[in-house]
Amino acid sequence: MIKRDGLWIISGVSIVLASIPTVIILYYGFVIFHDSLGFGRTVLLSIGITLLSSALASMIIFIVFTPLAYELSRGKHLIWESISDIPASIPHPIVGIAFLLIGSPLTPFGRFLESMGFGLFDSIQGLVLALTFISMPIYVRSVQYTFSSRNEDAENFAFSLGASRLRVLYSIMVPESARGILSSALTAMSRAMSEFGSIAIIAYYILQYPFNGGQTASVLIYNYYGYYGPGVAVSASALMILFSMAIIVAIRIVGYIGNSGKKEGSS
Repeated sequence: MIKRDGLWIISGVSIVLASIPTVIILYYGFVIFHDSLGFGRTVLLSIGITLLSSALASMIIFIVFTPLAYELSRGKHLIWESISDIPASIPHPIVGIAFLLIGSPLTPFGRFLESMGFGLFDSIQGLVLALTFISMPIYVRSVQYTFSSRNEDAENFAFSLGASRLRVLYSIMVPESARGILSSALTAMSRAMSEFGSIAIIAYYILQYPFNGGQTASVLIYNYYGYYGPGVAVSASALMILFSMAIIVAIRIVGYIGNSGKKEGSS
């Protein structure tokens, strides 16, 4: 039973304060301004680009960085942990500049990418790589905690039978931690959806087919504010918030199911 004391009141006030910007945007976007341009095809396309690129980034993070999260959960790697936290501690325009330099003819890697027709500037691949980089720390830390909280008996038994750590990771840890990993991946996707600083530099427009000059929602809303003023920008922002809230609800549902399963298993 929840105890409604002073702490509960302060926490409730904090929740109200935290929700004010979102509520204001939703109210003014859907009720007061309700600008048709803010709900138009261009905005829907930008939201589609945002969802697609964020989902792709989340999938890449799962594939590439799950082993790192497992390694960090089972050993002390202070340098590795510090390096994996760097993307969360630097201004994100720097990330955009870094990928711009990496993909430019100034570097051997950039010249190689261009020779393969795989440039990073104003491309879906540049967008996804930037989102992968800035969202990775959230995933790694969250999955690291998920792995750390699990009992090691099953792992040790598998090791005693001669299984490698990679086999243990993918045959035991990933299946048994699937809900926690999925929740972490959705959280990383949610973070990617909100990114602006890095992609405003590396992927301001997405020039490839079928995007044909489309922009992510954050960049488009920024442009709309400059071109048309707050009315259109607020309407587009309100629409984007609905999609973001859907991801948050999915994270909570996955987390709730996972916690329910743990309680049933322990009862």
